[in-house]
Amino acid sequence: MKLARSGGILLHPTSLPGPYGIGDLGPQAYRFADFLASARMKIWQVLPLGPTGYGDSPYQSFSAFAGNPLLLSPEMLVSDGLLPESDLAAPPELPADRVDFARVTRWKRSLLDKAFARFTPSKAFQSFCETQGPWLDDFARFMAFKEANGHVAWTQWNSGIEPKTEVVEFHRFLQFKFFEQWFSLHRYCRSKNIRVMGDIPIYVAHDSADVWANRSLFDLGPDGSPRYVAGVPPDYFSATGQLWGNPIYRWDVMKDSGFAWWIERFRATFQMVDIVRLDHFRGFEAYWRVPASAPNAIDGKWIKAPGFEFLTAVREALGGLPLLAEDLGHITPEVEALRDQFGLPGMKVLQFAFGRDSGSELYLPYMHPNNSVVYTGTHDNDTTQGWFHAPLGATTQSREQIMAERDFALRFTGAREDEIHWGLIRAAMGSPADTVLVPLQDVLGSGGEARMNTPGNPDGNWVWRFRERELRPEIADRLADMTDLFGRRRGSPGTYHFRTPRKDGV
Repeated sequence: MKLARSGGILLHPTSLPGPYGIGDLGPQAYRFADFLASARMKIWQVLPLGPTGYGDSPYQSFSAFAGNPLLLSPEMLVSDGLLPESDLAAPPELPADRVDFARVTRWKRSLLDKAFARFTPSKAFQSFCETQGPWLDDFARFMAFKEANGHVAWTQWNSGIEPKTEVVEFHRFLQFKFFEQWFSLHRYCRSKNIRVMGDIPIYVAHDSADVWANRSLFDLGPDGSPRYVAGVPPDYFSATGQLWGNPIYRWDVMKDSGFAWWIERFRATFQMVDIVRLDHFRGFEAYWRVPASAPNAIDGKWIKAPGFEFLTAVREALGGLPLLAEDLGHITPEVEALRDQFGLPGMKVLQFAFGRDSGSELYLPYMHPNNSVVYTGTHDNDTTQGWFHAPLGATTQSREQIMAERDFALRFTGAREDEIHWGLIRAAMGSPADTVLVPLQDVLGSGGEARMNTPGNPDGNWVWRFRERELRPEIADRLADMTDLFGRRRGSPGTYHFRTPRKDGV
């Protein structure tokens, strides 16, 4: 893939401001697109948009194809005539700077029930149900079964309980409205010359319509429980590794089908976004398999995956695709070769650049290849201010190592401590990397309280929201000036392509 030299911002829609307890696809999303345009940013990166399940994580979704109904805009439902304005006159008092998922879910469900009661199926609805039927029917039935069984995991369902037809239709309705609102926002972004970057998690949740409806594709026991689960060995984020708990794919079965399920997943995602970050890319070369009964991810094993055949099949089925390989973590020469065989840009994270660990120097800006995407930090990192000002002893590094890392970062960027976030943004903008992506928290200079996710910690993630007043015009002006200064203004769509690998795989 070839990306034009440009910049963008990482912000998940749940983090948008607004009066309804969670960011959504309504007016504030359009205002954020206007901010991106005024800052001369050309990419809006979002996290996975599916309906969230365990831990409210977008990486543990009930479906790899569906959208999250919590992102539906109440104001747009009013505009559609599905809710009276009085229903929004006195919303519950919900936090403005974080998402209380439990309370938001209860309140929004009451609104969505009312909207569905006033909904009359249209030709557009019928067309949507027909075209999206291959995944929509399974998903709507899965969610209806789940509700009928008290929301427990599908392996615990009572086989004698059947869901009501109207509940199945309710979930079809929610998806119809989600995609209607999303496509409207996506068109608006395109009108502003802003491309949306989405995210495909490598794994899907066990408690999902994907596993329930396609059990032969996953390594499951007779009762449907995973025999092995996914994770990564001990790393930068955790001394015991990360135990994600997702079921492992049966890659042999997928290969026999020509990777049909994956191809449909890519096709559905590219209906929604322009570019895709392919999560945990190294897992397509080899993945860390852990026994399902293990207490942590230490005692896992690397298992080879058919990455070359997989990417070849995707390319042949769908043509050139704009993909970004998330190539962080335990990366081997084989993983790098797979990435480079298909011309995929990798990721460079500046927060990793200033330590003294082996390989840290590869994250310094002057080491970045053109065909890469540089981040100040990702959704899994602390904010730059939080990273820089973290209490001594908060990591496994010694006091001397931490102080040396901070000193190097200040000397390299020429920034003051209170503006280290702008120092990293400027260093990223000046990088040879074609694309710069900055979490909005770093644009705002937010502290560690604004961190989106702490890998290995199941609590308190995904809840951060910003306030509208924080997006000040001078911030947009500063970003726009850096965009001009470092030659990132054009941001044209560029030419997306896979480089065709030779038959010998080189």
